[in-house]
Amino acid sequence: MAIPRLNAYTLPAASDLPVSKVQWRVVPQRAALLIHDMQTYFLNFWGENSPLINQVVENIARLRAYCKTQGIPVFYTAQPAQQSEADRALLNDMWGPGLNKHPEQQKIIAALAPDEADQVLTKWRYSAFVRSPLEAILQEMGRDQLIITGVYAHIGCLTTATDAFMRDIQPFMVADALADFTREEHMMALTYTAGRSGKVVMTDDIMPLPLSKDALRALILPLLEDDDVPEDDENLIDYGLDSVRVMALAARWRQVHGDIDFVSLAKNPSINGWWSLLSRTPAR
Repeated sequence: MAIPRLNAYTLPAASDLPVSKVQWRVVPQRAALLIHDMQTYFLNFWGENSPLINQVVENIARLRAYCKTQGIPVFYTAQPAQQSEADRALLNDMWGPGLNKHPEQQKIIAALAPDEADQVLTKWRYSAFVRSPLEAILQEMGRDQLIITGVYAHIGCLTTATDAFMRDIQPFMVADALADFTREEHMMALTYTAGRSGKVVMTDDIMPLPLSKDALRALILPLLEDDDVPEDDENLIDYGLDSVRVMALAARWRQVHGDIDFVSLAKNPSINGWWSLLSRTPAR
């Protein structure tokens, strides 16, 4: 009846994603980030130092940092440490007493701890919208997109995505910022969302710009054919960066800086040259 002991699996890669029926894209002025149920209790089922959870937490942390730079509000869900029989109701039949037996594990994990600007919503049912002011807050903020991360993909995250869709809020399920009981259930949640209620994306799709020069370097180095590492002012073309990859980067970065194209990147194809273009304040 309780949540079973869980095992790590390989997170979906971009090539694994189901094709979404909708062509929505995240617009920072319309979006909000939801960090769903990332409480110690729910993550402890993988045990300590799970590579799956470590990667998911890292991706959520990156998304949260990006959202802070873009003025995208951050919401959390968290079940309370003590829940009455009436509050849990059918959850007791399905999952047992849950956090009632482990109140010391109620907190959101330290690596993703909310700050004073974030909003933590009390979680009562699978959907983050049930008995919650989330919809009203989003409407007041003029936000109609919800970026969904956390656990568990095929339960609360999927239900929240479907519920958002029913409320005319565009849900984005971030495939590599979710975790689940199994990879099969994870993929099921993504497939259902892609075909019925939202857009399935990767972390890097949400945050098209690297947040630092180090992050830019880490993005570029795997794209080079030469094993040598270029200095920040050296020409990346000389190290095997081909034009197809440059065009792909231009298309990605143009989501934020509309003046970036192949020609602008080719003028100074170096880490320093590209960082000078990317580190500008985006035009609103």
